[in-house]
Amino acid sequence: MTDSEWQHWIKQANHGDEKAFQMIYEQSKDHVYRTVTLLIGSKQDVCDVVSEVYAELFRSLAKYDGRKPFRSWLTGLVIRQTRNWNRRLWRKFRLHERSRLLETEDRTPDTEELFLKHEHQHELVALVHKLPYKLRSVIVLRYYQEHTFDEIADLLGIPSGTVKSRHHAALAKLRKQAGHFIETNEGGLAPCPSKIN
Repeated sequence: MTDSEWQHWIKQANHGDEKAFQMIYEQSKDHVYRTVTLLIGSKQDVCDVVSEVYAELFRSLAKYDGRKPFRSWLTGLVIRQTRNWNRRLWRKFRLHERSRLLETEDRTPDTEELFLKHEHQHELVALVHKLPYKLRSVIVLRYYQEHTFDEIADLLGIPSGTVKSRHHAALAKLRKQAGHFIETNEGGLAPCPSKIN
């Protein structure tokens, strides 16, 4: 969809046209779902986060600045929602860890459980998911969304130099974890699969 077409549907949706919002959803859902899937480690959480993205889109659409590309604005919204989700999960994790430390019984996952968990994930995506969120978001935006360093800096609200240092740190971690997934020329990642299962 071209920028002028996005503008048309956004204007209609802001005037209360439900079909226009449905059109925006239909044209953006693959992009949103793919981005959320890459940024969120748990497949069970993806649908919840995508729902939150569209709820926030519905609330924020009137604030959209038509001088900027809609797709980039939408990606920024996705980044904020996934960041908020990860913060909530981290707080829950910390509470869980505190309560676990108070328990006397230590339970470790058995070998079969660990094996099944890793077998069902695409290897490269699984490695990206292991990165800290700050590094993962740079990798996803750079290689899966094909943004420039300056665009990523704008989307994340950080200096371009910080983006480059996070990019460098992320690639170093990925190389260390699994060198065969990283191309040697310019430290790029193998191309993203067109569909995520």
